[in-house]
Amino acid sequence: MKVGFIGTGSMGGLLIEAFIESGVLKPEQIAAANRTFSKVERLATYYPGLRAVSSNKEALLHSDCLFLCIKPSDFKCVVDELRPYARPEQLIVSITSPVLISHLEDWLPCKIAKVIPSITNRIMSGASLCMYGSRIQPADRNALEQLLSGISEPIFIEERFTRVVSDLSSCGPAFIAFLLQRLIDAAVAETGIEYDDAVSIASSMLLGTGRLLTEGGLTPKLVQQRVAVPGGITEQALKLLHSETDEIFNKLIRTTHAKFKEDLEKVQASFYGEEVNGPTGAP
Repeated sequence: MKVGFIGTGSMGGLLIEAFIESGVLKPEQIAAANRTFSKVERLATYYPGLRAVSSNKEALLHSDCLFLCIKPSDFKCVVDELRPYARPEQLIVSITSPVLISHLEDWLPCKIAKVIPSITNRIMSGASLCMYGSRIQPADRNALEQLLSGISEPIFIEERFTRVVSDLSSCGPAFIAFLLQRLIDAAVAETGIEYDDAVSIASSMLLGTGRLLTEGGLTPKLVQQRVAVPGGITEQALKLLHSETDEIFNKLIRTTHAKFKEDLEKVQASFYGEEVNGPTGAP
């Protein structure tokens, strides 16, 4: 399979590196384009054989499967550029949550899928969340999931749950890292432990906790129950966390959903005009 990428920023570059270093793809199978061509040139230097192309059209023409790793605001312009050259047998994969499958199916003749990756895919771990358009056949789905399985666990979801599963899988590492950072900073400030030591200990703890949850058969509730001895220190600390974080994660979910709705409306307007309730401007 020849795989193309439009956009080699933080997530596009991460996917390219993960696919190559996992052995799923050889550099010779990849063509990549980016608005800043020097970024693609650096990738091609690091991975000899990777085809650095100077236009989105070239990335499309050299691909059986093309990943669109671009900002929501750039989609309509890129789609307009690709549309005259897109072929029905090609698979176009968006990794941008506010861009709906229907947006792309209305404007491109290709088979359309949406995949939400995670930074954890860089170490061949975590999930990749998969959604499929109406033109996707079982063979297309199998081919894409086989590709993704080399760097992640592909999980099928309904597109209506895009935002919340993205909160858990894609944004989740940043949320958990934030909480861990706050714990580390507090430990250093309150006790004087060396910062690097605190980071090392806390990071090892997080790795072990993740393995308990994925390989050890425990749930988050069970981990808390196993650690928190009745009347003990952990139980006392958990009571504090319960009281201090009440509703905070509900607010977090509402915040991400509000931003998603805002971005979705902007994408909808870019594809169909200011009327955002339907594809009135579709070709």
